[in-house]
Amino acid sequence: MFRVMRGFAHSRSGSMMPLFLVSLMPLIAVIGFSVDYTSAVQTRSNQQQALDAAILAITTMDTTSTLAQRQTLLQDAFAANGGQGSATLTNFVAGTTATSTTAQATASFAMPTVFMQIARIDTVPITVGAAVAKPPSLVAATFKVTGVSGYWNKTMTLYGTQFGATVAKPLMTIDYTYGKTGDPKGYGTTNVNVLTTDSAGKTVTTLVQKQVCTVGKAPTGVTQLQDASGTKYYCVDTMYPANSAGAAIDVSQMGGLYLQMDVPSGNPKKLLSNDPTTSNRLYSGLSASTVTETATGQPVDIFSVVPCGATSYQAWEDGGNAVPAPVSNADFFYNVTGKCDFNKRPSDTALTQ
Repeated sequence: MFRVMRGFAHSRSGSMMPLFLVSLMPLIAVIGFSVDYTSAVQTRSNQQQALDAAILAITTMDTTSTLAQRQTLLQDAFAANGGQGSATLTNFVAGTTATSTTAQATASFAMPTVFMQIARIDTVPITVGAAVAKPPSLVAATFKVTGVSGYWNKTMTLYGTQFGATVAKPLMTIDYTYGKTGDPKGYGTTNVNVLTTDSAGKTVTTLVQKQVCTVGKAPTGVTQLQDASGTKYYCVDTMYPANSAGAAIDVSQMGGLYLQMDVPSGNPKKLLSNDPTTSNRLYSGLSASTVTETATGQPVDIFSVVPCGATSYQAWEDGGNAVPAPVSNADFFYNVTGKCDFNKRPSDTALTQ
C-alpha cells in the first residue's frame, strides 16, 4: 500500500483532473453555504417587515373584535405583505382611556436550503417577533366659543376624513355675523352648529350655542369685558340644551381632522390649519395665558393640539393683521376639550420590538 502511494506521488504521467476536482469540493461547499446563509438573512428581514405590518394592522380593528378575529387578520396581513409560514398573536391587551393597547406576535418559517443539503441540513428555522403599543387618542372633542369680533363676517368649519374615505366632510360650523355697532373692534352674533347625517343621507344642522356680543355696559348678572382697544362690551351665551358644554363632535371614526376659516372679505379668504401657508394664523395653548402662534410653514394636526381629558385654548387671526402677531390681535377665540380612548388611527401606534 505504501509503495503504491509513493509511486502515485512520484508519478509524472497521467491526469491531475480528479485530484483538482476533489480539492474544489470544500471551496464549493463554503460558497454554497454562504449563499444559503445570505438567503436566510434576506428571508428573515422580509419576515420581520411582514410581521411588523401585520401587527400594526390588527390595532386598527374595532374594540369588539375577538382574539380569533385578530389572529385571522394577523395571518392574512402577514401573508399579504410577503410573509411565509405562520404568524401567531401571542398577547393582546385592549387599552382604556388611561392605558395603552399592547400586542405581541411571532412568526416562524422553515426555509428550504439548497447547498446545505450536502451536510444534510434541509431547512433553516427563521423566527421573528414584533410588539406594538397604541396610546389612547382623541375620540371626541367639545368646542365652545369664548369670543368673536371683527368687522368681517366669517365661518370656521371642522372637517373630518373617515377611515377609508378620501374626501373630508364638515362636522361643525361656527358662523360669525358682524353686528354693525360702530365700535373700534367690532362685535356681533356667533352661532355654533353640529352637522350630522340622517338615515336618508341628508345633512342635519343642530344649533348648540349662540353668543351675542354688544358694546356698552353689561346688564346685571353679565360679566363686563374690555378689549385691547379699551372698548367695554359684554357677551350673552345661550346653550342648546341649557346645560350643554358646547358642540360635542364624535371623531372616533376620523383618520384626519382640520379646521378651515372662510373670510369672504379677507386676504386670504380661506385659512386652513393643515395648510403651511395659512396655519400660522392659528393659535393654541394649554391655558389662556400660554396661547402661542403656530410657526410659519408648520401645518397643524388637530389631533395633536387637543389634549386628553383637558382643555385646549385656541384662536384665529382672520387676516386683518399681518403675522406673526400677539394673540391679542386674534379675532376668533374658543376652547376645545378632548376625550381620549382607543382609536383606529394607525399613526398612533408605535412598534416597540
